[in-house]
Amino acid sequence: MVKKIKAISLFSSAGIGELLLPKDKVEVVAANEILKARADCYSYFYPKTKMICGDITDDKNKRKIIDIAKKKNAKLLIATPPCQGLSTLGKNKKQFQYEVDRRNFLILEVLDIIDCHDFDYILIENVPKFIEMFFPYKNYYYKLENILEENYKSRYNIEIKILNAKDYGVPQSRPRAIIKMWKKNLKWSWPIPEKEITLEEAIGYLPSLEPGEDSGIPWHYAKQQNERAVLAMRHTPPGKSAISNEVYYPKKPDGTRIKGFHNTFKRMVWDQPCPARTTYSGSISSHNNVHPGRLLSDGTYSDPRVLTLLETFIVSSIPKNIRFPEGVSDTFIRTVIGEAIPPLLMKKIVDLIGE
Repeated sequence: MVKKIKAISLFSSAGIGELLLPKDKVEVVAANEILKARADCYSYFYPKTKMICGDITDDKNKRKIIDIAKKKNAKLLIATPPCQGLSTLGKNKKQFQYEVDRRNFLILEVLDIIDCHDFDYILIENVPKFIEMFFPYKNYYYKLENILEENYKSRYNIEIKILNAKDYGVPQSRPRAIIKMWKKNLKWSWPIPEKEITLEEAIGYLPSLEPGEDSGIPWHYAKQQNERAVLAMRHTPPGKSAISNEVYYPKKPDGTRIKGFHNTFKRMVWDQPCPARTTYSGSISSHNNVHPGRLLSDGTYSDPRVLTLLETFIVSSIPKNIRFPEGVSDTFIRTVIGEAIPPLLMKKIVDLIGE
């Protein structure tokens, strides 16, 4: 166990991933987010943290971050950049303009900040494909692991793993690429996998809801849904997609059949963790978004709807009593949750600093 350390958060969005950071161990002294609505939400959650709202590629903003890190003697850097990058080594004319704009490779901005301040611990988190991408560096293309090793292997231990949130106490299958860097004389172990939590265990106790119904429980109210989609989902059992229904399939307003993939208009299952919650978790037609439902006496299935916000909080390890700034929309909340690492996974990684 180490004493309380001060941290810098980059690409912080609304701060969902930091909700469970141990307050007795970590104090985030500054955060950076380019989008004002997300930055305002972050400040609502963490009013004592200095929010620098602006583009990190702007040298003035970057300088502000570095100055605060030095002044506050921040020892932990948390960076969760967007996952832009090159998926292959190939070049073509369409890629050229993309490649010369550093905003498309925001992880490189993180390296500038690492170079300007003496952090003890660095945590970089992203989608799994992030560690397979190639980035333009010194007139060639390299994976991030190679860039980090070339620049920092003499100062830091560098380890990269794919961790799935479902293996660490979160009732949701959510693989994340975790890059940890820590000084050679320090310690930072990995969390130990745990038993999976099924959707039944996580939300099975909550009352069933029809689209548009409100249970009276905070955040447990069901969005209105398109009646044509509702009819199709009433005839779709857990684990199945309405796309494959022979009679009750999703239809357009003119009655023609909607085409889709096998995981669209699809119900979840009770005996597994929730599928990954994306920024589109409010759409009944998007991937794996429909409540599992229960078989009714007439042969149809209940809950032809997406998960409520409360159910989404639970499967994302977000406190059930959370409050958001007044006026933010359902879509905004679902989007910032879909962008973030589940906070319990973040907590379990950070908890092990010094151990």
